Amino acid sequence: MGARKHIMAQKLKEAKKNKVVAKLRFHRISARKTRLVADLIRGMDVQKALAVLKFTRKASAPYIEKLLVSAINNWEQKFPEKDMEEAGLYIKEIKVDEAGMLKRIQPAPQGRAHRIRKRMSHITIELGEKQLEEKTAK
Repeated sequence: MGARKHIMAQKLKEAKKNKVVAKLRFHRISARKTRLVADLIRGMDVQKALAVLKFTRKASAPYIEKLLVSAINNWEQKFPEKDMEEAGLYIKEIKVDEAGMLKRIQPAPQGRAHRIRKRMSHITIELGEKQLEEKTAK
């Protein structure tokens, strides 16, 4: 019993072996502001993306740059025999989701209070290899 689930679990495990992901959770900048930076580098090769992030003057840029370096290191740990330039690493997917928010109270005139919502975000970067994509397309 459960053979179909077992087979599907094996397929998912095999797919996960070739997937390189890095995540930053509970980033203290709102998802809307962070998406502006993520949209700049979506689909770029990693060297060009690092250069763009270095000179982007947004608050999220250094965090995404650090996350991208982490994703590159994850790729190097997973595939030590491959060379980064030959593999043609690029940002296959970058996703910015909303996280929870901290709710604070700001005093207002006449005994009232205004709610302040300090928003957070989750950032996920997945890297792909152009060489690998070309081989599977053929």
